[in-house]
Amino acid sequence: MADFTIRTYGDPVLRTPGETVREFGPALRSLGDAMLAAMRKAKGIGLAAPQVGLGLQLFVADVHDEDYLPILDGKVVAADQIMPMLFANAVITVPAGEAEIYTEGCLSFPGITGDVPRVEQAIVRFRDVEGAPHTLECAGLLARCVQHEHDHCQGVLFIDRMTRAHQLLTATKVKKLQRETKTALKEARKQA
Repeated sequence: MADFTIRTYGDPVLRTPGETVREFGPALRSLGDAMLAAMRKAKGIGLAAPQVGLGLQLFVADVHDEDYLPILDGKVVAADQIMPMLFANAVITVPAGEAEIYTEGCLSFPGITGDVPRVEQAIVRFRDVEGAPHTLECAGLLARCVQHEHDHCQGVLFIDRMTRAHQLLTATKVKKLQRETKTALKEARKQA
């Protein structure tokens, strides 16, 4: 199993939309397991492939929200029955509704958080590790998580979704992280 390092803001892969996942099965399962290991090591609840340097429409999540039961393929299920999950080639529909503002963080932005408005519901059509199609209806923390990770697969970052006030509040930290990442990438290229 690969040992992934989470990419930080300033790495161009985070702004690059991922390619469609075309191969399913054991190799994808191994990739998903490695992503889950990296996510858990960083104490996260979701991780997208671009965050580990892979340009794929792929993310993993491990969310246990006691207040909202997910509906997988038309059946209400307990999170313990389906988590962790791997989402390949996800398409998300967010129903019309009023956005709630919550403080979000991101593993690619260590130490930086900000208020992000999101509708707390989502319908996710995706393929599992074997390529089988599924539909997940979710709310609460899981809905926010899948929207956040899906954004990563499109090259959209949580700082793009932050309220304007929090974009301004975090601007100095974000620019510092970007500079540090670019410097580290430049040094790595010199040593290669």
